[in-house]
Amino acid sequence: MARFEPVLLANIDRENSHRLSVYESTGGYQALRRVLAEMDPVAFTELVKSSNLRGRGGAGFPTGLKWTFLPKGHPGPIYMCINADESEPGTFNNRVLMEEDPHQVIEGIILSSFATRATTAYIYLRYEYPLSYERLQGAIDEAYAAGYLGKNIQGSDFSLDIYLHRGAAAYICGEETGLIESLEGKRAWPRIKPPFPAVEGVFRKPTVVNNIETVCCVKQIAQRGVDWFKSIGVPADPKNSRDPGSYGPKLYCLSGHVERPGCYEAPLGITCRQLIDEYGGGVWKGRRAKAAIPGGISMGLLTEAELDTPLDFAGPGKVGCLGLGTAAVVVMDETVSMVDFLYNSCRFFAHESCGQCTPCREGTEWSVRMLARIKAGKGRLRDLDLLLEIGDTIGIIPGTTICGLADGAAWPIKNAIRKFRDEFEDYIKRTNPTGYLVTDPVPALQVVSLH
Repeated sequence: MARFEPVLLANIDRENSHRLSVYESTGGYQALRRVLAEMDPVAFTELVKSSNLRGRGGAGFPTGLKWTFLPKGHPGPIYMCINADESEPGTFNNRVLMEEDPHQVIEGIILSSFATRATTAYIYLRYEYPLSYERLQGAIDEAYAAGYLGKNIQGSDFSLDIYLHRGAAAYICGEETGLIESLEGKRAWPRIKPPFPAVEGVFRKPTVVNNIETVCCVKQIAQRGVDWFKSIGVPADPKNSRDPGSYGPKLYCLSGHVERPGCYEAPLGITCRQLIDEYGGGVWKGRRAKAAIPGGISMGLLTEAELDTPLDFAGPGKVGCLGLGTAAVVVMDETVSMVDFLYNSCRFFAHESCGQCTPCREGTEWSVRMLARIKAGKGRLRDLDLLLEIGDTIGIIPGTTICGLADGAAWPIKNAIRKFRDEFEDYIKRTNPTGYLVTDPVPALQVVSLH
């Protein structure tokens, strides 16, 4: 397969790629100049809408359509929030863009703010990214000095200020209303919707929340056009009216047991096996893959037999996963214990649950306690059904929680046990040979140290 020519990552290997002079030498900010001179916000929104760009943060919602949810004729202010929290394990595509090509990020934010008439943009940045902070702040300062930010940008009637906000880092801060609460200086508890942020967001004003990679795609669409963008990826499924297609380039974070982990740019729709073999150099040490996480652990698991699944917005869902998520692919070789994987996954979500919703708070905690007991050699076969009951009954999809963290916790449970049940049963029988069949009365769960 011919290697895809990177677009989003085209500049990252240039010396001083984070500097304005280097960015401008590659055509940077030309798209912004042209849009400000030739288009109005409605026309530019329609341009992005016609590209069918879907948000790269995890949900995959159409970006242009999201912008149209802002109230028409609102006197303002309207805010743009850029999610740079990036807290899903294995996800680091935004960090690469922020550190190596921050002006592409800034140009994308300006274009997106122009479309939505936002006059203030906040970048909500994970605190553990000090280099991203340094590079972004440097790019913002350079952009102000060059007239790309501030009053009357490039002689137009559009003005914009961008502020960097460093969050203390928590998984829940990646949820758009949790991010907004944190940005306002409060505990990052997600809000009940409606009202949606487009109506009541930051400071109860209309707000759009977009992802770093998404606004970089906006910049590329402004520069290269809709036809170019839709020539990449997977078209809409004519048999599914809810599928708008998966168009454009995508950054895939590849980590785990591969020879060459890294952040790679490829068309949406590349298969997981192609990504591992052709970009990652194959499974390390010549071993076989046992499973792969298609897009962050909240998305579930692909088995080795499912590695030919296309990594687009619809592909992983066809084999029982939640979706593409952040496209953070984590490979596990044949030596990995699924019991260990699921235990660590459940520990993560139990730790990151904000505790606001009972099904999430209790479900994530009990799942990690049961897995801790299984790991300790005191598991029962019935525990697997209890874990599945938790996985099937918590989260937004059953309608029991405010945000999707519980869904993120549930999918690894459902996928790991349903796709690797034999391994869990073998482990329980081997480590608890005299007690694994015990069902009634239910013995009290023994307290097992989680740390």
